Amino acid sequence: MTEQWKLMFQIFWTFFKISPVTFGGGFAMIPLIEREIVEKRKWLESEDVTDVFALSQSVPGAIAINSATFIGHRIAGIKGALAAMMGVSLPTFFIVLSLGFSYFFVHDNPKLEAAFVSIRATIVAIIVYAAIKIAKTAIIDKTTFFIMLIGVPVLFFIHPIIAIFLGALTGWFVIFIKKKMGYKIDLKPNKETDPANNPDYYMGAGI
Repeated sequence: MTEQWKLMFQIFWTFFKISPVTFGGGFAMIPLIEREIVEKRKWLESEDVTDVFALSQSVPGAIAINSATFIGHRIAGIKGALAAMMGVSLPTFFIVLSLGFSYFFVHDNPKLEAAFVSIRATIVAIIVYAAIKIAKTAIIDKTTFFIMLIGVPVLFFIHPIIAIFLGALTGWFVIFIKKKMGYKIDLKPNKETDPANNPDYYMGAGI
């Protein structure tokens, strides 16, 4: 029981530390989650984090809370989900509450406005960095590369949920066709089959 509560506290504290510095929403959490959950504590693999964020975008609610809840559940079940959800929610709640009281006194301050302009620019850099990290685990063959290539411009015209649904449908259809054609399917390439290490390898015998 002591070990279980220790794990719950570690999950809570990890997300409690991540939450206050994730300006720009859930996507800004990705580099920090990679560092804390994958590299430091080794609770999950990078592919698991990518899957969690994809799932978090396909259900209602804030991405940050959804992602934390899913990750907590993957680590320690229902209790882990509750610990992660509380950890990621409490700092934001108190920060927003404090800013709500002080906003009317400082919202016209030019120094504060300049600071937020810089923060918004920094958020763009964080999200781009997160996209690159996800791409390394999500693009595993030519098929996924072309899905990404088509999906980016499509997002300017359709809702993200529709794009996720179409991506899932496309993935299912491609795997179905490849199995029918007799190709080997490997959705989690290892070091020998990773395109980053071996450019000549692609899932499904080069397709």
